[in-house]
Amino acid sequence: MIIARTKEDLRHAMREMAGDGRSIGFVPTMGYLHEGHASLLTAAREQCEVTVLSIFVNPLQFGVNEDLEVYPRDEARDVAIAESCHTDIVFIPSVQEMYPTRPLTSVKVSEITEELCGASRPGHFDGVGIVIAKLFHLVKPHRAYFGMKDAQQVAVIEQMVHDLDFDVEIVRMPTVREADGLAMSSRNVRLSAEQRHQALVLSNVLKDAGFWLKQPEMTVDSLLEAVRTEIGKMDEAEIDYVELMQYPSLQRVPANQRLLEASGTVILALAVKFGATRLIDNALYTIGER
Repeated sequence: MIIARTKEDLRHAMREMAGDGRSIGFVPTMGYLHEGHASLLTAAREQCEVTVLSIFVNPLQFGVNEDLEVYPRDEARDVAIAESCHTDIVFIPSVQEMYPTRPLTSVKVSEITEELCGASRPGHFDGVGIVIAKLFHLVKPHRAYFGMKDAQQVAVIEQMVHDLDFDVEIVRMPTVREADGLAMSSRNVRLSAEQRHQALVLSNVLKDAGFWLKQPEMTVDSLLEAVRTEIGKMDEAEIDYVELMQYPSLQRVPANQRLLEASGTVILALAVKFGATRLIDNALYTIGER
């Protein structure tokens, strides 16, 4: 396994490993890897001839008073996980290496970035756009793998790839969960034992919603109210958003519409703080099919 810390080292490694036209699978991450990341690396290894992982905590996607400084990091552990997944190249650049000067160019996807995390974290997806665009140019992957826990991010990257004609296939991978249902996240380590227990309400209420939305009189508003009520029973929980939207367009479904009268794929997206730790989770449902 090759570890590259500069863009030039990465380019050299790519020429060495994939210069003969071999297929490249790419997994961009912010590190502190867990089994969810490992599932992406495993899929890349199975589907491509060369697997590339990037580890970079991107400051441009963190806002004021967000958790950039305390975001968990453990490079040695990450490298060990990458090696166990038979990764070929790990790119671990510094901030100075990725942004030697203040970027004057932005990659901004409109509309689908204006809801959910885009509304509560202004500028977040602009930071995602520029770093992913830079990484795609550097790695030149044939396939790039993203977990659906960050479903809005996946939609944003798919739109960017479509609009800018990036020659890469975006592979959606299912959310990987702990045995008790909690979605795996690098931020989970910051939860207290009680917060960790209460956070299970997120996965539980997503399961319940799959039954509730099939009720004949269930409207969007009544479903969202039921979800908020369940989450509100947890005294550590502070709701950022609970939304039901079409996916991947992230267009709102009319609030008073009965769900059995709607059609297509919808996402129930949640963002909830437990103490100082903000967790997101979601589920996709197909509605309106008879």
